[in-house]
Amino acid sequence: MPFEATFKALADATRRQILELLRAGPRSAGDIAARFGLSAATVSHHLAVLRDAGLIIDERRGKYIYYQLDTSVVEDLMAWAAGLLANRQDDAPARAGQAAQEGAKRNETEQP
Repeated sequence: MPFEATFKALADATRRQILELLRAGPRSAGDIAARFGLSAATVSHHLAVLRDAGLIIDERRGKYIYYQLDTSVVEDLMAWAAGLLANRQDDAPARAGQAAQEGAKRNETEQP
């Protein structure tokens, strides 16, 4: 599963801070802009990147749009990362045994 858009979105500190803010619940773009002292255009750009990455969802309520955290992509990312770690941990005993054998061989050749 490609996570390029997710990594791009998470690479920016302001976007990570917006995600932290949205942990507390839905917020309007105006509220987000006021919290960070950013222009509406800047907030709109950040929200678009986060939305395109699947990290937030938006919902129109009357004349306002509210944004909220969507953790499904983060859950997918964490499952992917856990899979990498699980494979690495499964191979750890084999790698440790191989390293020990290589070390023993080096010790044998280095002794006088």
